[in-house]
Amino acid sequence: MTQKVDHIAGHTYHGRKGVIENAFRYSIDYILLDPEAELTTPALFSIDRANITNWRTRDHGGEPGHGTGTAWLRAQFDVKDVPQPAQVMLLTQPRVLGHVFNPVSFWFCLDKEGTLYAVVAEVTNTFGTRHSYLCHKPEFAQIEPGDRIVADKLMHVSPFQKIEGSYTFRFDYRPDRVGVWIDYGRDGGGLIATLTGPRHPLTNRVILWSLLRRPFGARRTFTLIVWQALKLWFKNATFRPFRSAPVPDKPMSRVRR
Repeated sequence: MTQKVDHIAGHTYHGRKGVIENAFRYSIDYILLDPEAELTTPALFSIDRANITNWRTRDHGGEPGHGTGTAWLRAQFDVKDVPQPAQVMLLTQPRVLGHVFNPVSFWFCLDKEGTLYAVVAEVTNTFGTRHSYLCHKPEFAQIEPGDRIVADKLMHVSPFQKIEGSYTFRFDYRPDRVGVWIDYGRDGGGLIATLTGPRHPLTNRVILWSLLRRPFGARRTFTLIVWQALKLWFKNATFRPFRSAPVPDKPMSRVRR
C-alpha cells in the first residue's frame, strides 16, 4: 500500500534568553514522510532524483551529503540496544531547486501500535557538522505532549552560544499536526525554539503556493539565520568561532533523563 508525503505549513519561533535579547518568528515549509515506504508523490516532488522540490536519502543519517537515511538510524539503534521501530517518519525541510539546509530534522519512531516511543533530533550546524540526540523516556514508554526529555548539549550550533547546558525537548505528534519545543538552558542564557504546524497532503498546488510565499526554501532559511546572526553581532553578543569547538566523538547521544 502506497503512502503520501505530508506538507507542514509550519511556524518557527526562536527567543534568546539572557542579557542580550533577540527573538523572531517565521513561517516555514517542512515535509513529513516515511523513507522506507512506497510513496505516492506529486509531479513537482521526487524521492532521490532531481525535481523542483525533492528529498534525498544522502541528506540524512550520517555525515551531511553522505548519509544513508533510515539504514543509519536502525544501525545506531542496534548499537545502543534501542527497540527497532515499526515505522519511522521524518520531519524535515525538502530540497528546493537542488539546495537544502536543515538546522534540525526529527525522526519520529513508532511501534507496531503506532505509539511514539523515541525521537531522534538530527542537528546540523552552518559549519557542516552534525550530531543527533536520541530522545526517549525510561523503558521507552509512550512520549506524550506534556513529557519533557532532557539531553546534554554536545555540539557547537550557534557561534553566539556556549557548548554547555542542556536541551529540554517536548514533542506532539498527531495525525493532523506536529509540534516540537526545544528549551536550551545554560547559566546566564539559552534559547527557546519551537516548530508547529498542521499536516496536509503535499500537492503540486501546495508546492507552487509555498514557492510563491517563501521562495528558495532552505536558501531562505539560511539567509534568515545569517540576518539574525548579524543582528546579534550589532548587539555585541559574544562570538565563538567554530575552530575552537570540540566535535562529538559519537554521531548520536542519548538523553540524560
